[in-house]
Amino acid sequence: MIGKQLFIILLVTIIAVGAKAQKIVYSDYDKEDSRRMNFEIVGKLNGNFVIYKNVRNKHWITGLDNEMQQVYKTELNYLPTEDRMINSDFFAYGDYVYMIYQYQKKSVVYCMASKIDANGKQIGEPVQLDTTHLGFAADNKIYSVISSEDKSKIGVFKINSRNKRLYIMTSMLFTDKLELLKKSVIEIPMEERNEDLGDFKLDNDGDIVFCKFLRNFNENITDATFLIKQAMSDTLIPHTLNLEKIMLDEINVKVDNPNKRYLLASLYYKEKRGNVEGYYFYIWDKSTGQISMETTHSFSEELRQEARGDATMKTAFNDYFIRNIISKKDGGFIVSAEAYYTKSRFNNWNRWDYLYGGYPYYGSPSYYYSPYYYNRYWWNSPRYSSNQAVRYHADNITILSYRPSGELEWSTVVTKEQYDDETDDRLSFQIMNTGGQLHFLFNQLEKRYLILNDYSIAPDGTITRNPTLKNLDRGYEFLPKYAKQVTARQMIVPCLYRNYICFSKIDYN
Repeated sequence: MIGKQLFIILLVTIIAVGAKAQKIVYSDYDKEDSRRMNFEIVGKLNGNFVIYKNVRNKHWITGLDNEMQQVYKTELNYLPTEDRMINSDFFAYGDYVYMIYQYQKKSVVYCMASKIDANGKQIGEPVQLDTTHLGFAADNKIYSVISSEDKSKIGVFKINSRNKRLYIMTSMLFTDKLELLKKSVIEIPMEERNEDLGDFKLDNDGDIVFCKFLRNFNENITDATFLIKQAMSDTLIPHTLNLEKIMLDEINVKVDNPNKRYLLASLYYKEKRGNVEGYYFYIWDKSTGQISMETTHSFSEELRQEARGDATMKTAFNDYFIRNIISKKDGGFIVSAEAYYTKSRFNNWNRWDYLYGGYPYYGSPSYYYSPYYYNRYWWNSPRYSSNQAVRYHADNITILSYRPSGELEWSTVVTKEQYDDETDDRLSFQIMNTGGQLHFLFNQLEKRYLILNDYSIAPDGTITRNPTLKNLDRGYEFLPKYAKQVTARQMIVPCLYRNYICFSKIDYN
């Protein structure tokens, strides 16, 4: 009898603890926080969650406390209003944040840095990082800004593509105190007309890595080179990828700082416009200065069956895109990919006809472009309703874990079916990494309501659908793909409430 009572008490305790494991708290909304507002979740500074907001020519930094109550709202009135504000990036540190922004005044584009404290107030005067002289109004950002994982280095670069056969890259490497370590001007030969540059990454030593590749008739990548610019060097070190028997999709670059490695991953094909066969991996070992892996992994019939959705076995992965590459301490890695496509009355979106068919910046008269001009996965989706009759789909997620040798350790599929009209704001997912588990957060339609789901994956690949998050309110619709993990156990997720944008905090205790 006593044993039974102890069991009941233990069971109640477990349920109570589980109920508190994931808790949601919502912020209020301002009357200016319409759906068209631009925003960025900056991070957590001195106990407050800091969010940048922009509506037309007004810019604010807001702070929310642990109960998501607004503690300050500071207008950034030193930013240009009459001049052309082009872009801004934020880099949060323990008790301050850098806002690096660019704007055009007359024929000059300025790249500036402002230091902001935990209360949203400016520290000192803005610092000019660089300028570019143009003879006309720029219609896209000139400078791209990247940060190392440990935030000790900040890289600022611009690429002049006036000569389509010879790009000029100007890069500046700064410390976390905005002290200039190195400025380089490097020529990048572009031998073929359809050659392009991929995303740039910065490691903790200040080295910049990226890919140059040739896309055959704007379709598959048939030739690619991995390029390394060492922090204090004025040259690029090229490494040619072996693509004799395969073709690649988008090349994703992951910097693995703890293991001193660079990991390249892509979906691959065996023929032009063929079906996706599996993953291609290329790993460069920085310590030895050599390739430690270059291999392919084909998807099994069992995985295809589980991941295909409405597709056939052969075409199971043709709508998939790599979303995340997560490195593990032992040198292994995890790759997640998601099925994404659109349908419309006129034609359906696919990676051949739209995704790789010429980028907007190629038509810009500025002759400068940024590899981050838009998110290539969602480039045609506005953050508010458009006039196009387009239905967006984001379906199953596949997660594959690999050992350091490149051997498959386990694979799993998170089954979901999402769609929305005119915008994909509420679709896709975000990952919360709590150390022991990966949580995949996404909306699912249940009884005509969008419910935020939480699936967790353990280190051995075991997948668990967690109970419904506590304090879910049907008046709020989550925008998980814009969410950001701000601490080891907290994530900020934007929400729509009565056509206003507000923010929610999820605690993993």
